Amino acid sequence: MRKPRNFDAELKALEDKAKELRSRKVQQLGELVIATGADALTAEELAGALLLLTETKDASRREVCARRGAMFFQGRARRSASANDRDTRGTSAQSDRTQPTSGGTGAA
Repeated sequence: MRKPRNFDAELKALEDKAKELRSRKVQQLGELVIATGADALTAEELAGALLLLTETKDASRREVCARRGAMFFQGRARRSASANDRDTRGTSAQSDRTQPTSGGTGAA
């Protein structure tokens, strides 16, 4: 005979997992705000900027934001990788990071 399922225990485990995932999401969003420098904004400014983006129906504007976000994450990955390369490759890592001074100032 099969053991009966304990639905209450399964439901409690699922609720605990959902709570843990929500908590992790909130923590990661806070880390993202800090990493982007948006923690220097007031809560009202940050909320307003996020509301503007969520209310935007213009697909091209959203695409621009998505590309900037992707570049942000790629830049962080490269910085982490270059720090690791410095330990293993020595001086060749320095030449990889050299940037021309005649380039633009970057996105505003």
